[in-house]
Amino acid sequence: MSPVTIAELSYGVEAAATADIRQKRVAALERLKRKPVLIIDENTGVVFGSLASALRKAGRSGDYRIQDLWIASQTVQHGFALLTLNRKDFEDIPGLTIL
Repeated sequence: MSPVTIAELSYGVEAAATADIRQKRVAALERLKRKPVLIIDENTGVVFGSLASALRKAGRSGDYRIQDLWIASQTVQHGFALLTLNRKDFEDIPGLTIL
């Protein structure tokens, strides 16, 4: 689990339109917070820089998708595959395996 994912899900809790949606999101977030959390370290930063540069060189700016790039950087750094429902947000990131 990436701390960036926790941040995005926490935002979703706060932005919930109704109390029912908020309650469901809180429950899901609490379940996910039980998972081990990866550390963002200097190696993550190196991978991030490399991915952001590759996207820019390919004509696909990463400026608007910083959070996704941090998540992808941790995934690539650790040799994991990314499980996401937002496949289109990650498909063009080089070296990233998506499930």
